[in-house]
Amino acid sequence: MTNSKKILLVEDEETLAIGLEFNLSEEGYAVTWVQNGQQALDTFQSEGFDLIILDIMLPFVDGFQVAENIRRYDQQMPILFLSARAGIKDRLKGLELGADDYLTKPFHLQELLLRVKGMLKRKEWYKESSDTVPVYSFGDNEVHFENLTAVHKGIKINLTLHEAMLLRYLIEHEGKAISRKELLHHVWNISSEIETRRVDNFISRLRKYFENDPENPTYIKSVRGVGYMFNG
Repeated sequence: MTNSKKILLVEDEETLAIGLEFNLSEEGYAVTWVQNGQQALDTFQSEGFDLIILDIMLPFVDGFQVAENIRRYDQQMPILFLSARAGIKDRLKGLELGADDYLTKPFHLQELLLRVKGMLKRKEWYKESSDTVPVYSFGDNEVHFENLTAVHKGIKINLTLHEAMLLRYLIEHEGKAISRKELLHHVWNISSEIETRRVDNFISRLRKYFENDPENPTYIKSVRGVGYMFNG
């Protein structure tokens, strides 16, 4: 199997890293393995990658700092955190720093491979969609999907990748009621019903950005018993 996608694997646990490198290579990915945070930053800046698998507890520079630095240069790089730290605070911190997913150790190899595949698929969808319609306007809003910025009544807004992806998906399905489950699957690659609150939180953010009256939205409407619908 051949695959042009390049993955940067940042993991200091040698046994785990060797196994991951082998299995990802068997899936056809080109894998570069480094063992500490400083190596990760140096390698990221000198080479091009399609996805990063990033441990948190690393020598020299921890995974949180690595992700924060990477996000300054590339808002769209898919980042998958791997960590033995399963606490909700660590998970939320990782997601707030711009990680696309967070997988706790120990994990099932097949789950990791599926998440990697899903993240790369979503990245490709977003890129193709953004290339087709890079700028979208509605009401007093203008959204620039390629650089994750928007303008509302002349005020600039910086979007996270997930905010932009969620808005993009709603816009692509304008006038159609989209369930929370569908949004979780297509934007976050998550199927768990307990995560539906995540969608509501992100919708709330988008309404604050783009609605004149977030409590009585004009563009991002709730559909009782279903989910949400975009009306441009």
